[in-house]
Amino acid sequence: MHIRFALSTLCALVAAALWSAQPSASARTTGRITGTVTLVSPGGAPLPSGAYPSRRVTRPAPPPSELANVVISIKDPPAVANLPVTKATISQQDESFVPRVTAITRGSTVEFPNLDAYFHNVFSLSRGGSFDLGRYPRGQSRERTFTRPGLVKVYCNLHSQMSATIVVLDHTFYTVPSADGSFTLDDVPPGQYKLGAWHERIGEHITPVDVTAGGTATVTFVLPIDVQ
Repeated sequence: MHIRFALSTLCALVAAALWSAQPSASARTTGRITGTVTLVSPGGAPLPSGAYPSRRVTRPAPPPSELANVVISIKDPPAVANLPVTKATISQQDESFVPRVTAITRGSTVEFPNLDAYFHNVFSLSRGGSFDLGRYPRGQSRERTFTRPGLVKVYCNLHSQMSATIVVLDHTFYTVPSADGSFTLDDVPPGQYKLGAWHERIGEHITPVDVTAGGTATVTFVLPIDVQ
């Protein structure tokens, strides 16, 4: 009986210690930005997903959400030491680049696998990352590392309707909205910032945001996009 009581007391003490070790909202040194993005047509109607239907030459697939082509980012971010790099993939599929918009950190690499049964090419004339990977057949993949921040427009010289955009950023305070338009940026140092919502056809909408330690700032973007 005494042993059981001692074990129960010990478990309670350990649980209390673990709970007290968790930082409270007031003790956190960083804040959070949350919000939503809504895409609407000029008449005010919600924009349907898949505003850029691909030329499906194989089996049909559900259209992607247009919200996947929006990038949320802080425009005047705090400095990031040891900027992490990643490896992203933009596939050539059904005569389309998939995904159409990709956000990466400076120094990251993007690979371009060809999933179609014919040749494709990947090139860009953008000032921040001009390159040409040449033509290659199905099953092959080529890649490119992007060392300068900015927008890189990507095309295929064999299929004029194919295009994609790579957003290269000098920091990690960015994200893409979920399918319902919601987004969250965590671990943002306190400060007054400008938050941007970028879309390839309308450019960028910017709003001020004030981040406090342990607090949550909420932002709403409504982006008017012409579907014609």
